[in-house]
Amino acid sequence: MGDRIAEFFRSIGRALGRWARLFIAWAVWPFMAARGWYVRRTWMVRLPVMGLVALLVGLYGYFFWQTQSWSGFNPSFVDEYRLSERKVPAGQELPVAEGTAAPAAKTCQRSAIVDVAADLTDFNVNQNAWISSMLLYRLGFFGIDWDHTPFLDNRASFQRGVNQAVRRTSVELVDSLGRVRGTSGINNDLQKARGNLQFDEYSWYFGLDPFGPKTPTPSYYRSAIESLRKFNTDLSNCDAIFDGRADNLIQFIDRIANDLGSTSDMLAERSANHSRGWFDTRADDRFWFAYGQLYAYYAILSAAQSDFSRVVAERNLGAIFGATIKQFQAALRIQPAIISNGREDGWIMPSHLATMGFYILRVRSNLVEIRSVLDR
Repeated sequence: MGDRIAEFFRSIGRALGRWARLFIAWAVWPFMAARGWYVRRTWMVRLPVMGLVALLVGLYGYFFWQTQSWSGFNPSFVDEYRLSERKVPAGQELPVAEGTAAPAAKTCQRSAIVDVAADLTDFNVNQNAWISSMLLYRLGFFGIDWDHTPFLDNRASFQRGVNQAVRRTSVELVDSLGRVRGTSGINNDLQKARGNLQFDEYSWYFGLDPFGPKTPTPSYYRSAIESLRKFNTDLSNCDAIFDGRADNLIQFIDRIANDLGSTSDMLAERSANHSRGWFDTRADDRFWFAYGQLYAYYAILSAAQSDFSRVVAERNLGAIFGATIKQFQAALRIQPAIISNGREDGWIMPSHLATMGFYILRVRSNLVEIRSVLDR
């Protein structure tokens, strides 16, 4: 038994050594060829080349820093909203405190869902650089898509997971939550926010299809932030609508459950068909996309509990919502340094994708239970 274990580790060492030598030879060869060409040139050619190399070094240094530095990342950030202190559902008039004079104008409760959606987008494009549209991310690693490598793509995948949840939420805000269906028009600010959040995640300042200059992705998302905040300002002035009915909450829960179901299927497919342990180069972007989605939905569903507090209280959903939030918190505590997509019955390489998929299914089952209670 001991010999078999030792031989297993030796085989891993030999495989790693072989791949390391191939990688070094492949990575160094272009530079050796370029050096031979460079030393035969005059200084009129060398100086521009030196400037270009210095520029590339600076760009790659900035790119490396942005992919590794996660500003504002905090799985417990929902606590900062103090949602438990909100006693009035979103869009409802706030009562005047005893002993104070009545204000000249009414004040209504802001939507926590809209605040969270705006803040998550701000976290993606203002507190951090939007990785997916950066030039060096689009160029890839020597022509290889960064998502097909085991490094420097985790934050981009996480951001896209967050954005997926915000996009889904913006659709529901436009179609149902931000209007009284059948008796009111679509809110223009929410409509603008939805349109901007649906914009392509990979656009840089210049593109080939169509050919010519473009507005980069972060600019559209920043416009969406402004539109979301304007809607909430109007809502606090009682000049907008938040329709906190039970049927709207049912539809919102349905959409989130379906979205998480798609992600669970994606993880299950990768886990079942590509279980190569630490050598699956796509496992990390799958994991961090799912993590980003859970990170965002954790906040959005916490906000929904506050915005629909009257419905939650009437249907006695507090305990189920609490259990769902705990499942989110448990999933967000999983932060492995290296993502492994091993076999579920493997005894060395863990299966992080299966673990994340397990938590997503538990969250989804709680959402289905919430929906069933609301539908009675």
